Amino acid sequence: MKQKSRLLSAIVLGAGGAALAVPVQAQEVTVSCGDVEAALPFAYQLQSLFDATEQHQWTRDMAQSLLEFVVTVSDEGLDPDDYQPEALRAAMEQGESERLDDVAGTIFGWLVEDLRDGRVPATGRRSYHVDDPDARLYPAPELLARLQAGEDAREVLTWLDPIHPFYAALRDALAATSEEEEQTRDLIRANMDRWRWLPRDLGATHILVNVPEYHLRLMVDGEIVRTHRVIVGGPGRTATPQFSDQVEGVIFNPTWTVPQSIVVGEGLGNRVLNNPAWARSRGYVATRGANGYVSIVQQPGPQNALGLVKLDMPNEHSIFLHDTPARERFEDEYRALSHGCIRTDRALDFAFALATEDGGITQEEAQGISDSGVYTRVPLPQPIPVHIAYFTMGPDTDGEMTRFADIYDRDAAAIAGLSAARPGRRLPQKASLSESQVSLLGRADLLAGRADTQPVGKDQGATLQ
Repeated sequence: MKQKSRLLSAIVLGAGGAALAVPVQAQEVTVSCGDVEAALPFAYQLQSLFDATEQHQWTRDMAQSLLEFVVTVSDEGLDPDDYQPEALRAAMEQGESERLDDVAGTIFGWLVEDLRDGRVPATGRRSYHVDDPDARLYPAPELLARLQAGEDAREVLTWLDPIHPFYAALRDALAATSEEEEQTRDLIRANMDRWRWLPRDLGATHILVNVPEYHLRLMVDGEIVRTHRVIVGGPGRTATPQFSDQVEGVIFNPTWTVPQSIVVGEGLGNRVLNNPAWARSRGYVATRGANGYVSIVQQPGPQNALGLVKLDMPNEHSIFLHDTPARERFEDEYRALSHGCIRTDRALDFAFALATEDGGITQEEAQGISDSGVYTRVPLPQPIPVHIAYFTMGPDTDGEMTRFADIYDRDAAAIAGLSAARPGRRLPQKASLSESQVSLLGRADLLAGRADTQPVGKDQGATLQ
């Protein structure tokens, strides 16, 4: 029996079992069952032509490996639903195809970005100024190449985890915290993400300052070598920012150029100018310019606000680690007291340790320079990375997982950012036929003896499903 049907090339595609649904311009033709049966060899030939022109990036095994990671990504403090596992499953059902390439490749890229750079968007990162090099060092195409070479998706993606032992400690804490403790889990997840905001590798030797904890650590090869209590900026405009820099040297007997926020904003300029004897007793020297601008420099000495030493780490924020004459304040439980700089307990001991390491000056030389009372800068043999961070949960100086006070009220924004929509994150639309596939459809009509049919093109809405 004969029946009405669409263009023969569309029938051939369906009969051949190709994973393509190709809507084409409808034309009334008379086709018998024998016609369809005769068309089958052409369908199989067409399918082989398609296969020969397609080289897909994602195999089914690769996609399965990715899916298995996605559904357990909560182990890394992320939400599996952000990475659309159902869409990945649907694409996998179509086999190795352009659609699977698009979906799996997009989801893989999202995971790389979030695990490497952090899930929380910029709006949730308050006073954050870190130039994270990880996107340049670990680009997604290189990671995809490792997957294509046979590595497991979990192995490739968890390789992006921060290598600092404190991240692993938070990950373990998350695994040990029940789902019912939602607030605690959210706080752990936010602090895991904060680690991703920093460079993955902080340096074999580095200084880590955790502002809410009021502590710094000197780390060498993953081990804590020294810990020091610190005093940090007060909340508001004097809050200590988050940034990374390098300590390039130690300045013994430093001078202090007083910021204009203190000279003018706190009235120190007028006090120094109007009370010369008081100013001399504290080492202040004032200079008034022709335009009325007043600059004040405090000379080295026991009253200097920077104490006996400061670490030379030039940065746009004018934030430094330094000593203080008010050392009794390190006994205070609440130590968000400075104008932003980081006052360091036992700063002279810390400076001696840095200046005398790895071919630096001797202990005797350091002591002599310090005792001289003269401003002296001693360069370090190798710059040491310093990272000013903000973690409200992590191991304390005794190694115990501890919650620290959110002194700058930054937790809420970070936690909200974990579930905030990421602008522009949409899976690709189902792809249009490529030019080569359009050409092959035309060849199919020729093979089927239908050279008089209309050509199938993108303007006729042919799409890959």
